[in-house]
Amino acid sequence: MPDVVVVEVEELAGCPAPACAVRVIVGHVGDPALGGIAAGIGVPNNIETVRLCEPDSVAVRADRARVRAVSLTPQFPSPSSPTSSSDRPFDWVDDVAAQRRRAGLDREVRVREADDESLDLASNDYLGLSAHPVVRRAAADAALRWGAGSTGSRLVTGTTALHRELEVELADACGVEAALVFSSGYAANLAAVTALTGPDTLIVSDRHDHASLIDGCRLARSRTVVVDHGSPTAVDAALAAHGGPAMVLTESVFSVDGDSAPLCKLHAVCRAHGAGLLVDDAHGLGVLSPGGALPALDLGGAGDVVATATLSKALGSQGGVVLGPRRVIEHLTQTARTFIFDTGLAPACAAAALAALRLVRAEPDRCDRVRRVAERLHGRLTSAGLTVSTPGAAVIGIPASSPTAAAEWAQACRQRGVVVGCFRPPSVPDEASRLRLTARADLTDAALDRAVDTIVATARQRRRPQEVLPGGSCQRRSR
Repeated sequence: MPDVVVVEVEELAGCPAPACAVRVIVGHVGDPALGGIAAGIGVPNNIETVRLCEPDSVAVRADRARVRAVSLTPQFPSPSSPTSSSDRPFDWVDDVAAQRRRAGLDREVRVREADDESLDLASNDYLGLSAHPVVRRAAADAALRWGAGSTGSRLVTGTTALHRELEVELADACGVEAALVFSSGYAANLAAVTALTGPDTLIVSDRHDHASLIDGCRLARSRTVVVDHGSPTAVDAALAAHGGPAMVLTESVFSVDGDSAPLCKLHAVCRAHGAGLLVDDAHGLGVLSPGGALPALDLGGAGDVVATATLSKALGSQGGVVLGPRRVIEHLTQTARTFIFDTGLAPACAAAALAALRLVRAEPDRCDRVRRVAERLHGRLTSAGLTVSTPGAAVIGIPASSPTAAAEWAQACRQRGVVVGCFRPPSVPDEASRLRLTARADLTDAALDRAVDTIVATARQRRRPQEVLPGGSCQRRSR
């Protein structure tokens, strides 16, 4: 049973404004990774780490704020609790669901039909390859030859000739020595973080890192410092204060607003301190270049850089991969739990990813096209008066005034035949809800015009769909 630490952030001298109101951190008592958990749900990033000193007292000082635990209680009623009968241990989920609905955070699983003719600006199929005839044929042929599944873990029966061929070609495209394919990008990130850190390792994580990296920090149980978003200076300070083995985690293109990380500067800081750099290139592979961020920035051959990526975005398939020096990949083969104990990627998915990769390498203009589409989307929406994030690749964020406003705005677009992403807490790093748009290389000019017209028209129909502070940050109205 996990414990809940209810903490409050108090303003100290020199703090221009209270950092937040009340936060809830979920973790196990004494868990050294609790600081990483806290960062994942929004505890201010100037708090280096959170440690449970006593059952009812936590005190952590940082430059501008103090975090103090005010209670330590079970998160949910236990089966033996007077509030729950022995045959109804899950009654608490109804209360949680009610709270979620009141906050405007309820989610719906929507069924997508095969013949859906809606204009899609929500999926991550950046190059439009998931339905490409060559990719579909490769998947079908692989299923017919190898069967529906891989039949076992990669170290038992789950590695086919397709997996090995895919790994060789991914490594070559990304300019690294070796690659290791996983069943998902999430599994690849968990593997890289947990297998490449130890009890003495400092993990430095960007405040906007993906949930899979945050979960990797939790599982690694290494000391974790969360730093300001996109700040090499903050990373440098964290590494300098540590002076021991360390690994820096970042995305190449951040998944919510699509902004780019300063990878070359981060790499220089890491090299100065002898730290490793782990780059989640999920949104860069096939977009920044056929091989993603590493070859685009000439980082592929660096012995202190490891990358991860997913095969489910630009390559239109499924699965994940870790890319880097051969000795690192061999180490993961021997130690990464999500490689050793997970069923291997289905042969059909491996074949589809391989076919897509070959298409992208043969037609690199697809990468240029998707970035041009993103730039046009940004320009058109900005000209219409909307506040829009500047795309580093194919993702664009448009802030909304509240979770409910974002959901209603997305629904209004859907009713007009345009599907956009609706990101609300906890899927956003700053707790600000927004529409999330994804550009696609196969969008025609007419489709782009329709998308822009729909988003702008629905924004104008809504009352105050955006409240934007100077600098483009989103302000939520108080209720």
